[in-house]
Amino acid sequence: MTAGETPLERIETQIALLMRLGETTRRATPVAAHRALDRAAYVILRHLAEAGPQNVSALADRLGLDGSTVTRQVSAMQRDGLVARQADPRDGRGTVIAPTGSGLRRMSAVRAARTELYGRVLSAWTEADREQLADLMGRLIDALEAHRRNTP
Repeated sequence: MTAGETPLERIETQIALLMRLGETTRRATPVAAHRALDRAAYVILRHLAEAGPQNVSALADRLGLDGSTVTRQVSAMQRDGLVARQADPRDGRGTVIAPTGSGLRRMSAVRAARTELYGRVLSAWTEADREQLADLMGRLIDALEAHRRNTP
């Protein structure tokens, strides 16, 4: 970081570095579970596990992606047995995407491996520091999400 940077300039740099280091760390980690799912599949499965079956439009809206992008990702995940299409219980003409048992197991394995990795990375941090980081990251994500939703 350059001396004299504003807090917003430091935040911009730190987020860019965080994204790069997160991906580099994931790829460099020898644990196979880190690579059991690509990032898109992991995020979709995490959302489906928390929110329940969703149609492609709801997934696209939640993830801030174009519907065609989500459709392609879901199709690849379906071919891999990670998700299944089911009749929409509210409207039998439509379909919803639901995680399969295999998809949930792989997502859980990736989550456990990542949690263990960040446990090692942050092992010298106090529990209070970890809690503060989690809270601040949550606030940042909420602010980014609100900005995305309010930007035409």
